[in-house]
Amino acid sequence: MALKDYSDEFRADAVALYESTPGATYKGIAADLAVSRGSLREWVVRARAQRGEAPGRPPTGSTTARSQQPAGAADEAAERIAQLEARVRELEASEKKLTTERDILRKAAKYFAGETCAVRR
Repeated sequence: MALKDYSDEFRADAVALYESTPGATYKGIAADLAVSRGSLREWVVRARAQRGEAPGRPPTGSTTARSQQPAGAADEAAERIAQLEARVRELEASEKKLTTERDILRKAAKYFAGETCAVRR
């Protein structure tokens, strides 16, 4: 199997997608991006190390991180904010995925429209 050379921008986007998707798994995101699970995991670990975070730490805003907060009125507000931030990240990731899919479909439509016109001539 040939080794693929991914750009730094692609790697950063893959890490951002993984970290911004609540409940994401390496396997799921890697399959969506057509990369190996091991490569995605390595990119995430490297990115976290560069930021000075622990490699095994769950993504910010995950349910594991929120469940460790003590109870209280201020904590409830902080938890609600964290939930809303997680939802925003989820929606942004969804929007990015849909935009990419739309762009792919537009390119395919242009390709097939050009191919159809060439056949008629």
